[in-house]
Amino acid sequence: MTEDLIIRKSGRVGHISLNRPKVIHSLNLDMCLAMTDALLEWRDDDSVEAVMLDHSEGRGFCAGGDISMLRESGMTDGKQGREFFYHEYQLNHLLFEYPKPIVAFMDGITMGGGVGISQPAKYRVATEHTRFAMPETGIGLFPDVGGGWFLSRLEGRLGQFLALTGARLDGAECKEVGIATHYLPSEALEEAKQRIADKPDRIEGILGQLSAHVPEARITKNLDKIDKFFASDRFEDILAALEADDSDWAAKERDTLGTKSPQTCKVALRQLKEGATMESFADEMRNEYRIGYHVLMMHDFLEGVRALIVDKDNDPKWNPATPEQVSAEWIDNIFAPLPADEEWNPL
Repeated sequence: MTEDLIIRKSGRVGHISLNRPKVIHSLNLDMCLAMTDALLEWRDDDSVEAVMLDHSEGRGFCAGGDISMLRESGMTDGKQGREFFYHEYQLNHLLFEYPKPIVAFMDGITMGGGVGISQPAKYRVATEHTRFAMPETGIGLFPDVGGGWFLSRLEGRLGQFLALTGARLDGAECKEVGIATHYLPSEALEEAKQRIADKPDRIEGILGQLSAHVPEARITKNLDKIDKFFASDRFEDILAALEADDSDWAAKERDTLGTKSPQTCKVALRQLKEGATMESFADEMRNEYRIGYHVLMMHDFLEGVRALIVDKDNDPKWNPATPEQVSAEWIDNIFAPLPADEEWNPL
């Protein structure tokens, strides 16, 4: 067991609380393994009828994975980082296929790894504190933990927009576009958890009763623009469309994309295109593990984390430096299958 989690039974439900407030409840390997063990135990326990997933204290639900460890691993042999990806993706898949209802309370920053453990849940509760994003293009990684599946299934081109720009959605926006199933005021969460623990067969009704009026979702005003400018699966086409437009919105998004890793942007577009046609979540996770296996040791990820986390200069030097320099062959190599004994498999 790890101190970074609080795992207990509450009434008729299993309750997992992330407990690393100093790092916004980012996941490490021990947390992934402990969560997996608890879920496997509860899966076969008739006294556990549902699972609740939340965080202990602080402003974040889960801000992602342990990227400092991943960078250090990528600078050596990559073994530790790949082990983390392998087990994290097994956890994501276990949550996705879980036979009992899961309620994820996304009451705060929900990014990267936090997206991976909340989006498979049947019930996804946003609040006024929710900040949802997949910001991986800014660190040279890629929108993993099922991003290719979940983002590609949002309406229109919103998923591609979120994957490329790292844009943050608030709780109302998450509810509007289907990332969240319910919107509750944060002060109602404790009552919701207590009532669910007592009557897990009434989750839908409990969350419905406690739901709040949802504020206007700002993203709705931009969905038409997103569909228009982010229509292509070619990164160069998206940049050209934004550059050809003289609106402030297009200029702002073009400037944002200019700060992102061209390699990661091309990976994300292909990942979402392939993810939209995947027949199973396991197929998606196998594809993402191949990507992670390769990019973990590549320049852009090591440089992106250096700029954001290590030196904090926020001035990464991407290589390849331009979209045009990221060849199709370069991307093919990132998606290449692994030796049979190194491929990802579900539990």
